[in-house]
Amino acid sequence: MPSELPVPLEFTLPHGWQPAAPEQVGAPDVAFVALHPQPDAGFTANITIDGAYRSDTASLADLAEASYHRMQELAETVTVTSRNEVGSGEAPGLTQQLVFSAVTDGRRRQLVQTQVYLSMPDSEDLRKRAVIQLAVTATVTQYESVAGDFGALVRTVQPSSAASS
Repeated sequence: MPSELPVPLEFTLPHGWQPAAPEQVGAPDVAFVALHPQPDAGFTANITIDGAYRSDTASLADLAEASYHRMQELAETVTVTSRNEVGSGEAPGLTQQLVFSAVTDGRRRQLVQTQVYLSMPDSEDLRKRAVIQLAVTATVTQYESVAGDFGALVRTVQPSSAASS
């Protein structure tokens, strides 16, 4: 069963990208998946969104480092090619890019994944926060053509203005 986001989000999906059921595309632990309409050599670029409510003191860099170590357990030759803090003190974020080799659908592929971590403090208890992780994964050859779409999606992410019950 897909996970739920710690806070409701609004975002605009880039043109052509299609939502998919996380459990049907092999990503049962994320809250949202979108697939690119044109696979590259049998691999479909994807965007995932997930998050957790946290009360610990782990920095976004700590969370990115933990993600890198999890990827090392799943893939080969994982390299962090960039990690940068973004945003502001009120809305901190971090981006991390990984390049790795993995076997998907029986084929070894060179993939690129860009991860964005967004921290949203709890308005009632500033010691708590929601951390949202967005990621795009694509083949090395397709990455440049989907990176702009991912950036456009990230720029639209915001807490939902709809009243929750």
